[in-house]
Amino acid sequence: MSQEYDMLINDGHVVDVKNDIDKVMDVAIKDGKIAKVAARIPENSSKTVIQAKGFYVAPGLLDIHSHNFHGTEPNAYLSNSFSALPPDGFSFPNGVTTIVDCGGPGWRNFQQFKDQVIDRSKTRVLAFLNIVGSGMKGGAIEQNLNDMDPKLTAMVAKQFPKEVIGVKLAHYSGHDWTPTERAVEAGRLADIPVMIDFGHADPELSIKTLFLEKLRPGDMFTHAYGHVDGRMPVVDDNGKVNDFVFEAQKRGIIFDVGHGGGSFRFDQAVPSMEQGFEPNTISTDLHTGSMNGGMKNIINVMSKFLNMGMTVQDVIERTTWNASKAIKRTDLGHLSEGAVADVAVLNLRNGDFGFIDVRKKKMKGDKKLECELTIKDGNVMYDLNGLASKPWNE
Repeated sequence: MSQEYDMLINDGHVVDVKNDIDKVMDVAIKDGKIAKVAARIPENSSKTVIQAKGFYVAPGLLDIHSHNFHGTEPNAYLSNSFSALPPDGFSFPNGVTTIVDCGGPGWRNFQQFKDQVIDRSKTRVLAFLNIVGSGMKGGAIEQNLNDMDPKLTAMVAKQFPKEVIGVKLAHYSGHDWTPTERAVEAGRLADIPVMIDFGHADPELSIKTLFLEKLRPGDMFTHAYGHVDGRMPVVDDNGKVNDFVFEAQKRGIIFDVGHGGGSFRFDQAVPSMEQGFEPNTISTDLHTGSMNGGMKNIINVMSKFLNMGMTVQDVIERTTWNASKAIKRTDLGHLSEGAVADVAVLNLRNGDFGFIDVRKKKMKGDKKLECELTIKDGNVMYDLNGLASKPWNE
């Protein structure tokens, strides 16, 4: 038999939510695309065979909340400065093939972000464009209402439709709905979703009003499970999930984890999961302040939810098909024949593990995911134990 395929992943437990696959299958790849998913594909039909028995085989993960506009500009926070991280070192080792920068650039400096990060990365990099034209530079820059221009933000988004998938608002501290309204207006003009990091207003603005009146169905609320500084959007002081949260999720508001270095508390997440309030998407909020703290990586965040009652299928759904639908990139996040060959091979380990939140509080668990292999566009990008390699002495 001629070698019809470039790569064959054999005997792995395939989880592909879009195609309703949740069983042991083989996956064949040719010319950077998924060629076939079937119960049995002959090994001699492929140039490279990867034995995945005992592992989960998923579409390449999407991390839809990250910060990757790394650079050398002093005091510019997450927009061409030192707190953002280059994608490739933090994506492939964790099964991520698509990463979304959340608000690093605005319309004024998106071209620089594209030249500096998107075009130089092997990871597929997308972006939520900050409603602030200068991007997420921190401090007074992010408080400048005069730089929040819906028309220009939408114009740049429509100029780069393959890269810009949404609009981001974060860190505004005024008691004013104007930034939210301008971000939503930009989203409307460009026909893309909005992601809100909310709760910095002093005095506080109503989170209920945000969920039920200001955001549109399909818009996203990130940092869903609390903040180290005390913002508690989901669970009230009595440990009960607010009724309006369920109402908002039913209305179509997408609740994103956005763990970060300060935005995930077990005293919010555990009661939420016990009462049936689960996130729509799981993401990291990756930056220098989170990667070595309680967050670590997307696999670690997924593992937290495993130990709070979700299944492996649940957490894969929220980092693949749910994530791709949330950002309107339904070409990604599945293993359909003809789709781009992005694949994550994951190992579910059993043992005695500990997980940390942003207050350095610990939750014990007995399950933990680990990335064995990451494939993007049909190419092996990360291989922890040499699954795709031949023995050195053959």
